[in-house]
Amino acid sequence: MIELAPSILSADFARLSEQIDCAIRGGGTIVHVDVMDGHFVPNLTLGPPVVRSLRKATDLPLDCHLMIERPDEFIPDFAQAGADWISVHQEACRHLHRTLTLIRSHGVSAGVVLNPATPIETLSEVLDMVDYVLVMSVNPGFGGQKFIPRAVGKIRRLAEWRAREGLAYRIEVDGGIDVETVGEVVRAGAEILVAGNAVFGQGDPTSNAQKLLKTAREAALLKV
Repeated sequence: MIELAPSILSADFARLSEQIDCAIRGGGTIVHVDVMDGHFVPNLTLGPPVVRSLRKATDLPLDCHLMIERPDEFIPDFAQAGADWISVHQEACRHLHRTLTLIRSHGVSAGVVLNPATPIETLSEVLDMVDYVLVMSVNPGFGGQKFIPRAVGKIRRLAEWRAREGLAYRIEVDGGIDVETVGEVVRAGAEILVAGNAVFGQGDPTSNAQKLLKTAREAALLKV
């Protein structure tokens, strides 16, 4: 099942609730929340208070992508604020198994994220315990970056690994996803599409989301 997760990083925060509603009308089914600490990535964004406010504004799953150092210290706060999904970077976790176990202990879906330069083999010992794997197709930290094509191969290998081992994780992709790139990642096996600039950047978020989903679902029909 192909799902669109509009990333609020690119939305107009003065009209955030309205913009989320527009993206939902366009077919968005997950709200992607980019959390950056200014240390792990060179930007500073949102914290648990914003997640708590979002929880009041929507019933959709809140997908909190923690691009932060020491994520274990903050996971309980995000879970209590209303996060439904929490993903952490493999590169930020000294004890990845323990961190993923902590997420699940709060009744939250656990995801793991890979930066562009990190091979999927680094996840071999945790793929049986994650709900989803998020492949970064840009270097994290800022919206509006250009898609890195090598991400397609990682997505394809994750899909093959899942089939070979009989695992159940979903595959999410984030970075440079638009109508030009979405078909390739869907055909490779991506199922959850994070898009910020393509939805909120220019024009109407509703029609932008509709167009992106239509392109993605057409590509899914062609997947071999």
